[in-house]
Amino acid sequence: MRSFRDGKLGLLVATTVIEVGIDIPNATVMVVEHAERFGLSQLHQLRGRVGRGSAPGHCLLVNRGTGSAVAAERLRVMEKERDGFKIAEADLRLRGPGEMLGARQSGLADFRFANLARDARLLAEARQEALAWLDKDPELKSKASTGMKQILRHRWGATLQLGLVG
Repeated sequence: MRSFRDGKLGLLVATTVIEVGIDIPNATVMVVEHAERFGLSQLHQLRGRVGRGSAPGHCLLVNRGTGSAVAAERLRVMEKERDGFKIAEADLRLRGPGEMLGARQSGLADFRFANLARDARLLAEARQEALAWLDKDPELKSKASTGMKQILRHRWGATLQLGLVG
C-alpha cells in the first residue's frame, strides 16, 4: 500500500480492504470484479476511492452475469447515480430496511401499513411522540404505559435487551 501511495508501484491488486479509510489521491482507475456480488453502499464506497487527486477517476464494475435481477438493478443504480442519498434510497427500496432492533440487516419491514420511504414524515412524528412519552415514563411503569409495555414485550421479547448493549 505504501509503495502504491508513494508512486513506486503503478498497479495495486487488493481485496475490499481498500475501502476502509484508504486515501491515495493518485489512484485513478479501479476495476471491481464480480460487482454483482456487492451491495450498493459498498460499491459507492469503492468508487469513492479513485479520482481523489487532480486527475479524474474511473471505476469499472465488471458484472459476470451470475447475479439475480436485484443484483442487476443495483448495478444500474450505480451506473446512473452519484448522489449517496439517492443510492441509499435505492438500497432501502431494493433490500428493505431490516430490523430496527435485532440482527437482520435486510428484508421487509415489520410494519403492517407503514412504508419507510413513503411515510418518513409520519414515522418521524411517531418517533417524536414515543420519545416524549419515554421522557415522562422511561421505564413504562405508569398505569397509562401498561398496555404499551405488554405489547412491546409480546412483540419484541428478549430482543429489547439488545438496546442495552453499548
